[in-house]
Amino acid sequence: MTPIFIMVFDGLQPSQITPELMPRLAAFADTGVRFERHHPVFPTVTRINAASMVTGRYPGGHGLAANLMVMRELDPAEPFQVLEPGLRRLSERTGGRVLLSPPLAELLAQHGKQYVAVGVGTSGNAFVHNAHPDRSNGATIHPEFCLPDDLHPEILGRFGDWPGEEYPNAARLRHAGRIVTDYVIPERQPDVTLLWSSEPDKSQHRDGVNSELSKQSLSVADTEFGRILDWLEETGRRAETDVFVLSDHGYSTITDVIPVEAMVRDAGFPAAGEGGVVVAPNGGSVIFYTNPPSEDTADRLAAWLMTQPWCGSLLSSDSVGEIEGTLPLELAGGDGERAPDLAMSFAWNHDANEHGVPGHVFSSGGTPGAGQHGSMSPHEMRNTLIAAGPSFKSGLVSETPSGNIDLAPTILALLGLPGGEKMDGRVLIEALDGGPEPEELTVTSEHHSVHRAVSGGTYRQTVRTSRVGDTVYLDEGAARLE
Repeated sequence: MTPIFIMVFDGLQPSQITPELMPRLAAFADTGVRFERHHPVFPTVTRINAASMVTGRYPGGHGLAANLMVMRELDPAEPFQVLEPGLRRLSERTGGRVLLSPPLAELLAQHGKQYVAVGVGTSGNAFVHNAHPDRSNGATIHPEFCLPDDLHPEILGRFGDWPGEEYPNAARLRHAGRIVTDYVIPERQPDVTLLWSSEPDKSQHRDGVNSELSKQSLSVADTEFGRILDWLEETGRRAETDVFVLSDHGYSTITDVIPVEAMVRDAGFPAAGEGGVVVAPNGGSVIFYTNPPSEDTADRLAAWLMTQPWCGSLLSSDSVGEIEGTLPLELAGGDGERAPDLAMSFAWNHDANEHGVPGHVFSSGGTPGAGQHGSMSPHEMRNTLIAAGPSFKSGLVSETPSGNIDLAPTILALLGLPGGEKMDGRVLIEALDGGPEPEELTVTSEHHSVHRAVSGGTYRQTVRTSRVGDTVYLDEGAARLE
């Protein structure tokens, strides 16, 4: 059976895949399928997109609402960082209910197959790849820990201490790549191997998209990807390996930083008690939880947010009823057991940054001029997917919408395994050798618009979505106060 290798470049925009910036990846893309309308899930932050990649589910289905959220099972009044220490605590307190849907590692193990992820991004991102290690025969390898736990000292003993973090994060990425080529693929021989690069995301957060540091980080990531391709060729594996390259989200440039929580408090919403609101900032988005749960508080908060010049699209959960002027969180696949009451995208525009890259957004953190993500901006709601190998067509550019939620069901289909039919994503049949042409698939687009009269004018928002079969992709969301 054809093995699968997945390379994730955190924060890579499709426009950055050029012969000048990433020659190895650009050449690779020409040999396979480029998905020109690929989508992350909203909020466009890393850990929930990693979870969507491995579960094939929208956030409402897998239970991670954002990088920073409220995990009601642990504490309904305290924001929860989706990082390894907290996720371990969640697992211990809930009997292993980290993700509400099984990830690839677990699904493959049910059929005697193996998934191994090596990553140098955040610990939370790494953890979700093997969130239930007791149900998996696979592994996660990260600088801070491994799953299963006893693998960590073995990796350190064999490969030495991980290099420290740097800008760009070159040494760590090379170290992770060496673990993939010297240990994971030749010795464990997993059916699916994933390598997650923290670049260009790490450098773009500091100096901005297509800054000099960003370009250096692209070169570093491209070089390591090229080295792995060469290794696959030299060892006779390249021709028989299906390779996916993708990113978790797109990118914008910060217009201004908004102290949302302080402003919510000043507006009269305490952290707890009558009218209480818990605020969870996530870069280009913010999610909110009423504390205690209250439809009235959610409505008053929504009305206040709509008067702010930095407020973009605003979605509400079914748990707080129908709030005038908001759209359903379900449009973004965000409603579910752990859903926030409100999810707000910051306002964005198409203005270019100093390096000529379009897309600016307000942000809950960072520095004006630096890179950011999390919103419904189309510059963040477009990310990278390329696939090449014996199972795929060659030289195809597909304009059919696709998304991170499609990775898991497509992998299961390539391996001839069931499970994908229960997922929100779909099998990318238009890319498969012998499959239909992209234009043969029916694509529909929808505009969802609402408005509300608020203090100072009328708040209007529109969210645009695309549909292929039963799978819906959020294209963008925008709002304005008139």
